[in-house]
Amino acid sequence: MVHARKEAMKALVLERDKELTYRDVDEPQRPGPEWALLKVAFTGICNSDIHRGFGGGAYRYPLVMGHEFSGTVLEAPTGSGFAAGDPVTAFPLIPCRTCEACRSGEFAQCSSYDYIGSRRDGAFAERVWVPVANLFRVPPGVELLHAALTEPCAVARHAASRADLPPRAAVAVFGGGPIGNMACQWFRANGAARVIVVDVDERKLALARSMGFEPLDARAGDPVEELRQRTGGSGVDASLEAVGLPLTYRQALACVRRGGQAVLMGNIRGSLALEEREVSSLLRREVTIRGTWNSRVVPEGANDWTESLARMGRGIEIAPLVSHLVPLAEGADVFRRLVGGGEYFAKAVFTP
Repeated sequence: MVHARKEAMKALVLERDKELTYRDVDEPQRPGPEWALLKVAFTGICNSDIHRGFGGGAYRYPLVMGHEFSGTVLEAPTGSGFAAGDPVTAFPLIPCRTCEACRSGEFAQCSSYDYIGSRRDGAFAERVWVPVANLFRVPPGVELLHAALTEPCAVARHAASRADLPPRAAVAVFGGGPIGNMACQWFRANGAARVIVVDVDERKLALARSMGFEPLDARAGDPVEELRQRTGGSGVDASLEAVGLPLTYRQALACVRRGGQAVLMGNIRGSLALEEREVSSLLRREVTIRGTWNSRVVPEGANDWTESLARMGRGIEIAPLVSHLVPLAEGADVFRRLVGGGEYFAKAVFTP
């Protein structure tokens, strides 16, 4: 049984649905021999944290959320290869390592996983315990602020890799938020000649334009028809849905060319119903539909996480996506503003 330490630390605690407080909590003891204690440097807010904290999506209360983070090692097991002061980030999914998926290295498909920041306390705190096997060393030249967003960057890389792009491909990404924007960058890195960002927020579209992508304002008309016009009537080679609305799901499926591909990433809110003509069109166009979830941490040295860290500042730009950098003590107010709307947020990052 794990007993609480006597030391206290500050954390942003989800007491119950829609109620966050910044207060002292007991720092837990080491969960096991192969765990390392980190001093948290930066922690990003994910859309899933909003659902978890303000949509009744938490597994338990009280809960310390936060699964996008970076920090420095405070304690590490002898022989682990990590030492105090090492800059790191961490894969938040803790696989069982015994199920069929884990035995094949597909840890994100684990049938009995734990998760930092949702199923166990996370990094909206001064310190957090992480399995050594989940740690990734931050390379020289990569800021800890940017490394804190390795998790969404790796998720975006995995999603972009689900599409087999032809030479000089045209790609449409529905959703210009941080993960959608990161996916655009990965599509470009993977050889796409045109990346078109579809959104209704002029600020996200302006950011996309400034980063060399083609903006498409979905408020101006039918984005599917506009994508066809921009591609000579054929449609895009691949689409990525990164919003999670039934409407954008349908648009992402409708805009691809014959033999094209649609990658579905957004956690859908609502029911998706396709009309007979839409299904018939998918069949006749022989569209390949792929789902994507989370990211891969294998093979060692050449996976979504190591590649994301290696490319930060070298083709994958994180800095333009961080719109708010705020103390964790102001976390409850930041969530209130996020949920309330009316204020532009790209990516909000806490500094404990």
